[in-house]
Amino acid sequence: MRGSRHLRAAARAAALSLGLAALGACGAVEERRDAAEAEATRFELDRDAGRHALLCAALAPGTRDELEQTAGSGCPGAIRQAIEEDDLPAAGAVRAVDVWGDQARVVLEGDTLFLSQFPGGWKVTAAGCASRPDQPYRCGLKGG
Repeated sequence: MRGSRHLRAAARAAALSLGLAALGACGAVEERRDAAEAEATRFELDRDAGRHALLCAALAPGTRDELEQTAGSGCPGAIRQAIEEDDLPAAGAVRAVDVWGDQARVVLEGDTLFLSQFPGGWKVTAAGCASRPDQPYRCGLKGG
């Protein structure tokens, strides 16, 4: 009897540990989701306010490099051009946020952004993205 009581206690402790670990994982996902949403919202506010240097700072390094290379100019001018050419449309409110590990997709009313988590926080890897049936998203800004 005494042995079975110890086994039941051990089983309860293991179940409790697993439950707490699952709750911790959910909290971590929720924190990443909230942080990705906040970065996407900040990006859109900076776009609407014409804060081109802040938009550049929010881009992932590869995305910034691709933008500058394609435009043949520095990032602030290239961002301004992308906005003028509607490659970076006004987005509106957040509709959905999906997070997979260190990757996120933020769907807004008029745009979809993709982000990656870097040591300094979330960075935009693609913006001005529109879904297409049975094809990858088409994005106005994207990394190489």
